[in-house]
Amino acid sequence: MPEKADFGGGKPGGAVPAGLYLVAVPIGNARDITLRALDLLRGADMLVAEDTRSLRHLMDIHGVALGERPLWSYHDHSGDRVRQRIVEEIAAGKSVVYASEAGTPMVSDPGFDLGRAVREAGGAVTSAPGASAAIMALTLAGQPTDRFLFAGFLPNAGGARKKALDELAAVPATLVFYESPKRLAAMLADAADRLGDRPATVCRELTKKFEEVREGTLSALATHYEGAPPRGEIVVVVGKGDSENIREFDLEQEVNIALKTMSVRDAADYVSTRYGVKRRPVYQLAMRLAKETG
Repeated sequence: MPEKADFGGGKPGGAVPAGLYLVAVPIGNARDITLRALDLLRGADMLVAEDTRSLRHLMDIHGVALGERPLWSYHDHSGDRVRQRIVEEIAAGKSVVYASEAGTPMVSDPGFDLGRAVREAGGAVTSAPGASAAIMALTLAGQPTDRFLFAGFLPNAGGARKKALDELAAVPATLVFYESPKRLAAMLADAADRLGDRPATVCRELTKKFEEVREGTLSALATHYEGAPPRGEIVVVVGKGDSENIREFDLEQEVNIALKTMSVRDAADYVSTRYGVKRRPVYQLAMRLAKETG
């Protein structure tokens, strides 16, 4: 591998040192591209994209010529062979730009494996920051932003999705999810059931013509989208759990259900974690209920 790059490259008309450049591209509005990203797209020795057609279209809009430079496709199904070829190009002294289909590479994106492979081979990796649907949604949603967790896409299957939500129920932070239009109503309903009926915001088609930001409780949003399935790219932002509201849940009923398949200790762990309440009173409740039914 060449020596570590001086990532001061990407200046107007300047040479781009060898290495991998993870370049953020717009999530909808083409003018959200950064000046540094355009400089890197103009100056890199070769370009790699999750969707080569999208990148070519973006470059055409901004007058960036591809010329004789190679443009390779790299996505979830590219496999080790393509990744190794890119690593070898960087080892040979090439500067390589990788662009997601939209947004910031590495955030719920196949660029993760590529960046890791380049680092493991001793290559230099940096990022040219820019648009991210998750961060934009967080700024618009009206939910607390002092602490948040990006949870990506939940599982497709209902059972697995509920289990994943159970694991997030006690996280003391705003939750940010990506979701598909066809699963949105079911995901919101499951979230209301497993997280409690928290305030939430559905952000759709951000930066695009039909941008929509809709607030409500999880259950109200589920009902709305069940009757009016949406289109486009979607981010769901779920507010923090409210301990006062959580105490209103019928913990006794939940503990009774848990005791049908769990020990007292496991039932207490499960219910206290799911609803974000202290374990000791839940354990005492479980002990009492176990004696009453035993």
